[in-house]
Amino acid sequence: MTCDRLVCANCAGPVSEGRCPVCRASRERLQQQDGVFAGLTPATLIALLVALVAVAVLAHGFAG
Repeated sequence: MTCDRLVCANCAGPVSEGRCPVCRASRERLQQQDGVFAGLTPATLIALLVALVAVAVLAHGFAG
């Protein structure tokens, strides 16, 4: 999840701007929770999936 569209309940400002301590803490917590695939776009994820399937098909073809 990104904090681009989140609104702070404390100051009513965008969390991404970090106007108050609550915003800054929430933004920091969200950034720490980001996983390996958090920065990838859906198109990149689809391309990785297609590449994985292609490798699996090639590996199966060489094994059989």
